[in-house]
Amino acid sequence: MIRVEADTLEEAYSKAAANLNCSVTELDIEIIQHPSRGIFGIFKKRAIITAAMKNENKVEQFSQKKKEFKYEQKSKEEIEKAAKEIEEKLNHLMKFSCFDLDSIKVSPEEEENGVLIEIKGKDAALLIGKEGYRYKAFSYMIYNWVNLKYKLNIKLEIAEFLKNQEEMIRRYLAPLKEKIREQGRGQTKPLDGVLIKIALKELREEFKDKYVSIKTNRDGQKYIIVNDFLRREK
Repeated sequence: MIRVEADTLEEAYSKAAANLNCSVTELDIEIIQHPSRGIFGIFKKRAIITAAMKNENKVEQFSQKKKEFKYEQKSKEEIEKAAKEIEEKLNHLMKFSCFDLDSIKVSPEEEENGVLIEIKGKDAALLIGKEGYRYKAFSYMIYNWVNLKYKLNIKLEIAEFLKNQEEMIRRYLAPLKEKIREQGRGQTKPLDGVLIKIALKELREEFKDKYVSIKTNRDGQKYIIVNDFLRREK
């Protein structure tokens, strides 16, 4: 399996095929990151994919991918220092916005190798938007900045939106978990943004002895599969 970055997905596919000396149709591709122009050149993102020949051993693919994308755990001191810097910069940024907000709080989340960002205030709900579209965009931009600069994950809580999403996903997963316990396998519907992260964590905690992974369908939508064919490394 190889990891490829490019300005567009098409270019990434071509580079992967060239590196593996095969055609694009012979590749098993997973999109890790879709390209984005960003805003005024800020938060610009390149396309990132992983690719392998379709007949490669799947266990080896999973093992290599896990090692490749696992960030080194930051120390408590490093996370605390990063949390303080992120808090200062976000509060400075929001001073120039039109939203009436309380001071943004950023606290370490050592177990998650990341930080919790909490936003409250009179206009906090406006940052969520209809069906959470603003929340997704805001979370997307902050994650890419924090992940790139500090190599940390984020949890973004705006007016208890994250808490409500977690509860919704737990209700959705309840019958799916029962099905997996009975049949040994299952998969979620397509999920996006924070929902797929919450679901992935829930399912991995519930089924520690099974293979639990995010997949991408032909439409670029992400979903989670759970089965016994591949087992997660301990």
